[in-house]
Amino acid sequence: MILHHVVGHCPSSAMYHQNRLYSQPHTSKSRKANQYMYHVRRDAACCVSTLWLIVSMPISLRCMKLNPRDSDAQNALAQVLLQQGEVAAAIPHFRTVTRLKPSLAIGHVYLGQALSLSGDRENAITELRTGVRLAPQQSEAHEALARVLSAHGDDQEAQSEMRRAVDLAPKRPELHDALGSLLAQQKEYPEAETQFRTALQLDSQYQPALLHLGVTLLDSGKTQDAKQLLTQALQVNPEDGRAHFYLGTILEAEHDSAGGLREYEVASRLSPNLAVARTRLGLLAQRAGDTASAIASFRAVIAMQPEDAEAHNNLGLALLQTGDVDNAIQKFQQAVALAPRDSSFRNNLGAAYLEKTDFDEAIRQYREGLTIAPGNAELHYNLGLAYKLKDDIPAALEELRKTIALDPSLPDPHYTIGVTLWQSGKFEESATELNEVIRLKPDYAEAYYTLGTVYKQAGDLPKAASALRKAIELQPDFAGAHTTLAAVLNQQGDAQAAAAERKRGAELTQEKMTLQTATFATNSGIRLMNAGDLDGAISQFESAIKADSSYALAHQQLATALERKGDKERAGKELETLRKLRTKGPSVQ
Repeated sequence: MILHHVVGHCPSSAMYHQNRLYSQPHTSKSRKANQYMYHVRRDAACCVSTLWLIVSMPISLRCMKLNPRDSDAQNALAQVLLQQGEVAAAIPHFRTVTRLKPSLAIGHVYLGQALSLSGDRENAITELRTGVRLAPQQSEAHEALARVLSAHGDDQEAQSEMRRAVDLAPKRPELHDALGSLLAQQKEYPEAETQFRTALQLDSQYQPALLHLGVTLLDSGKTQDAKQLLTQALQVNPEDGRAHFYLGTILEAEHDSAGGLREYEVASRLSPNLAVARTRLGLLAQRAGDTASAIASFRAVIAMQPEDAEAHNNLGLALLQTGDVDNAIQKFQQAVALAPRDSSFRNNLGAAYLEKTDFDEAIRQYREGLTIAPGNAELHYNLGLAYKLKDDIPAALEELRKTIALDPSLPDPHYTIGVTLWQSGKFEESATELNEVIRLKPDYAEAYYTLGTVYKQAGDLPKAASALRKAIELQPDFAGAHTTLAAVLNQQGDAQAAAAERKRGAELTQEKMTLQTATFATNSGIRLMNAGDLDGAISQFESAIKADSSYALAHQQLATALERKGDKERAGKELETLRKLRTKGPSVQ
C-alpha cells in the first residue's frame, strides 16, 4: 500500500513566493505600516520621529480644527494613525494633503503606500507614479513604487523602478538588497547574487542581505556557501525565524535530522506564522517517530491555513500512523473536498479505508482516483490490493497486471501476484513472479522468504533452504524465515540444524511480540495525549517501557507527556535514557 505525503513548494522557493521583496513577516497592521514607511522617511525634509508623531497628535487635531487647510497637521495626524495601524483612518488625511498641495511628491508617496496597505493597489500605483513624476530624482519614490508593483505582480516594471532607485542612491545597502530580491524572484540568480554582495560590501553586517544571499546560493545549489551565510545571518540576528528555517533545510538535506528538527523548532517559535517551517517540522518529526509533535505541527498549519489541502493530508497520514483511523479518514476527506482533482489524496483516503477493512469504500476511492489519473500505477496497485483483500482474485490480478504494464520496474505488483498465485496452489507460476521480484529488488528479504515457502510446499527442499537462508542473510531477525527453514531442515534430516533454527525463531518471535506490545501501548498513549488525557497517556507510555525498556519512542513520548504535565525532573530523566539508547546504534528505534 503506497501513501503520499505532500509537502508543497520546494522550501527554498517558498521565501520568494511568500515574502515578496524578502519583506519581514508581520504580525500586526502597525508593523506592516512601519515597513512600508521606513524608506520614504529617509528624506530629511520629511523625517519625523514616531515619538514626536504620537506626542503631536493632540496638537495636530487642534491645528486641524483651527485650520482644516493646514497640510502639515493633516500629514502629521495621518502619520500617527498609520503608525497605530489605522490605515483606513489615515487615508482621508493623506488625500487632503495631496489636495491641498498637489505638487508635493512625498504626499502622493505616503498616500500610495497607505492605499497599498489597504489592498487598493491600483490606486496606490497611480499615486506612486504621480510621486515619481513629481520627484524623478528621489530614490525613495522609485523604491516605494517598485515595492507596490512587486506586490501587484508586475515584476519587470518593479525591477526597472528599483534599478532607478539604486542608480539614484547607490550607497544604500537596502536598495541593492531589494533589487537582488526582485531578481531572485525571477530566478536571475547571478545578478541577484551580485546585488546582495554589493549590499554587503556597503555594510558587511546588513543581516537581510546575508539571509537573502544565503537563500539565493541555496537555490543555486551552492549549499555550503549558503550554510555559511545563513550562520552569519543568525550571528547578527539570532531571532530571525526564516534564517533558522533555511538552515534547517540544509541540515535536513545533509541527513542531520536532529539539527534540522532543532532549527525548525526554533523557526516555528520565532516565526509562528511561517507555515512552511511548521510543515517541515511535522514531516521530519514524523520520520523520527515523534508522531505527537508531527500532529501538533500539522494542526498548527491547519489553524493558519484551513484551506490548505496538503496540511489536512499530512495530518491524516500522521493520525493514520498512530492508528487513529477514523480521524485520519476525516482529514483525508477534507483534503479531497479542498482539492478534488488531486488523485494522491484519494489514494490516501483509500488506504485509510483499507486499514479499517472497509474494502468497498477503499475500492470506490481508488476508482475515483483513477478517473482523475488513469495512468497512475500506484492507484492501480492499491486497487488490486483492495480487490485481493476482498477475495476478488480475478479483479485483483487484472489491476496488478495493469500496474506492471504501466511501470515494469515496481517489484510489489509481482510480489502480490506471486503470493496470490501461491495461495491458489499455482506454485510454478508463483515462483516465476517471485523470482522476478528478486531480480528487480535483490535485497527483498520477504520475497526470498515467500519463495522459500513456495518451494517447500512444492517439495523442492534444496531451493527452499537456499531461498530461506538468503532471507535470513538479508534480515537476520526474520523470525518466520528461521522457523520455516527449521521445518525444511527437519524434512532433510538435519535435526541439529533444525533445532537451532527453531530456537532462534522462537526467540525472535518473543522479541517481536514484546515490540508489538510496546508499539501498541505507545500509539495508544499518543492518541490519549492528543486528546488531552495526560495521565492516561503517561500510563500507556509506562506500560510500553515495561514491555520493552529499549523502545526509544516510548521514552521520548513519556518525556513529552511529563513535560506538558509540569514534571520536568522525570521528563529530564526520560530524555537522558533516550539519549543513551540512541547512542547504542541504528538498531534502536
